[in-house]
Amino acid sequence: MNNFTTVITGTSKGIGKALAEYYIASGIRVIGCSRSESSICSDLYTHYTVDITDEIQVKNMVRNISQQHGQIHCLINNAGVASMNHILLTPYKTLHRLIDVNFIGTVHMTQHVAKNMLKYKYGRIINFSSVAVPLRLAGESVYSSSKAAIEQFTRTIAYELAPYITCNAIGPCPIKTDLIAGVDNKKIDQLIARQAIKRFAKYADIIGVVDFFKDSPMVTGQIIYLGGAN
Repeated sequence: MNNFTTVITGTSKGIGKALAEYYIASGIRVIGCSRSESSICSDLYTHYTVDITDEIQVKNMVRNISQQHGQIHCLINNAGVASMNHILLTPYKTLHRLIDVNFIGTVHMTQHVAKNMLKYKYGRIINFSSVAVPLRLAGESVYSSSKAAIEQFTRTIAYELAPYITCNAIGPCPIKTDLIAGVDNKKIDQLIARQAIKRFAKYADIIGVVDFFKDSPMVTGQIIYLGGAN
């Protein structure tokens, strides 16, 4: 599948790295990006060190990808940050970082990659939400709001970009990555206790949903939460 190109954000570690390695192993060309270097070494992998909140950097990266590889078939907007703060104790800097990375960065990537996809009349866009949205977790008002924005964005662009591009989102439950490393264990246990399937997610759980969206030409505008959260 060397003619299939997937762009994945946040591939230096965690879910993004796991997705990149999975698709590389499947013979798919992966273009990854993050603010730091990547440890992935493969002829099927190219890495860009960019800040997705900077539209100029995103625009230049997508232009380079289009010039070198032509069609972009799939975009996985995985990059994100998390922070648990009571709304009265949320610093201004934290507020803007959550919105800028989780939402604005996704919008920048989608705007520029979708132009490539529309040129070829084919595309799959997969965004990342969180179970923090339906569970309305205390201490995550800004984080969950940034992810709720992703969900509304996903549903709306599904109509704007149809019929050639499908746009869906996955909302993972807790998975053991750096994203939750600073979260109190008691808080994580309480969150998992509210799930129907009471365990941490695994990379394979996320990959299964991403594959479903990637391979489903009639599924668009949908949000799937892991663990039975609703």
